[in-house]
Amino acid sequence: MSAQDVVFGFGAHSGFGDLAELLDLVRQADRDGLDHFSLSDHPYIGERLDAYASLAFLLGGTRRIAGFANVTNLPTRPAPMLARTVTSLSALSGGRVILGIGAGGLWDRIADMGVPRLSPGDAVDAFEEAIVLVRKLSGGGPPVTHRGRHYRVDEIEPAPVDAPPVWTGSVGPKSLAATGRVADGWIPGHAADWRSERYRTSRPVIDEAARAAGRDPREVRTIFNLPGRITDRPAAATRDRGGRWTGGSAAQWADELTEAVLDHGAAGFTLFSPGGGTQDPGALARWAQEIAPAVREAVAKERG
Repeated sequence: MSAQDVVFGFGAHSGFGDLAELLDLVRQADRDGLDHFSLSDHPYIGERLDAYASLAFLLGGTRRIAGFANVTNLPTRPAPMLARTVTSLSALSGGRVILGIGAGGLWDRIADMGVPRLSPGDAVDAFEEAIVLVRKLSGGGPPVTHRGRHYRVDEIEPAPVDAPPVWTGSVGPKSLAATGRVADGWIPGHAADWRSERYRTSRPVIDEAARAAGRDPREVRTIFNLPGRITDRPAAATRDRGGRWTGGSAAQWADELTEAVLDHGAAGFTLFSPGGGTQDPGALARWAQEIAPAVREAVAKERG
């Protein structure tokens, strides 16, 4: 996939009761040419399917679409084992996996899993170190010895395949800076989009950290989680009074997303229902068959 491609995907529920719907939707999205699907990772919720077991099963039943956890609950998945998981998934699926990763948010529940509680600063340090270590344990080469603040490995052989792209769910300034230094993509939190104050104040932190690390800020792509309705007729208003996108017709979606790519540097979009869960099959089909192709065509025409 070219670094300049605009990617389109959807977010899905991963509860035991959603299993049949989940399978159907991912297969539909695969047939319709979507680029990715995402599952949440909350291992302390008993009614949720394990994110990585689900990803493996779904990738095994599809041909083109990539999958990722949006975002991986890092404190419950130590970096050395996470490296083994994502490189194995990449090998098994032909590279159709993304490592979505976060520092951990719901620490009360995380601690209930027996994981030692970290301060916010330490959690971000562990998050950045984990990304570095996952990459060290990928791509072949000599055995790795790593003695960091949060992780230690001794003479561990890397997997012979490259690490997948890393997209983060960074929110705070320290985490955003880590994203700029070591990640490949950023998913703004709380479904913030390109017109939000969160995006306007956060993206410059990523860019400054990337430049300080000797990177081109454009190497860190922004992929937006985007809830909203897809309507049959044009909506009188596509945003609410607070400026948050609420949806509209396929043409209105295409115009808005094309502007997001061309004027605001958006690199991709993950569709969620207005309530934050999985879209219905009809809306997902329109997303894949009408909106995504229209945006791709308009962007390609503009970029020549």
